[in-house]
Amino acid sequence: MPLRIKFNSPVILTFALFCSVIYFLDVFLAGSLTPYFSVGTSIQWSNPFSILTLFTHTIGHGTLEHLLGNLTFILLLGPIIEEKYGSQKLLYMMLVTAFVTGILNVLFFPTGLMGASGIVFMLILLVSFTNVSAGQIPVTFILVALLFIGKEVIQTTEANQISEAAHIIGGICGGVFGFKGVRR
Repeated sequence: MPLRIKFNSPVILTFALFCSVIYFLDVFLAGSLTPYFSVGTSIQWSNPFSILTLFTHTIGHGTLEHLLGNLTFILLLGPIIEEKYGSQKLLYMMLVTAFVTGILNVLFFPTGLMGASGIVFMLILLVSFTNVSAGQIPVTFILVALLFIGKEVIQTTEANQISEAAHIIGGICGGVFGFKGVRR
């Protein structure tokens, strides 16, 4: 029986492809796409493109290392989540996480935001719920939350170009989606 390549995770693979294409196009165009794929410190509510960045900021990445770091986790964890919850629910969770991280960043932080790290942390926390029944709190969730979110809280004291807040918010979204999904 010959082996065939299977497009096994359409939402995750399409998202990874968009992130990669936008990154390389932006490099080729000397950063001219960056404003469309990053959230600034404010939103111009009369400008639809400005509002759209509350979602599209997850597609833009500042460096190849940033892109590859996020895609590694997305491609590792995303198919597991997409298989468990389905493509539509995963897309919904990604859009909600993008919006929540984007709007909270605009409202409470004096920095811009770019990248899929919030979605990565949502997937990291959510994957710990993959084999849990209703009425249970997985020990893996507790440990992952302590390790990943705890590390981000500690790193908030460091001066860097990383939005630990987006990581924490994404992780919280993953935890909420995990508890909500398990109850059904």
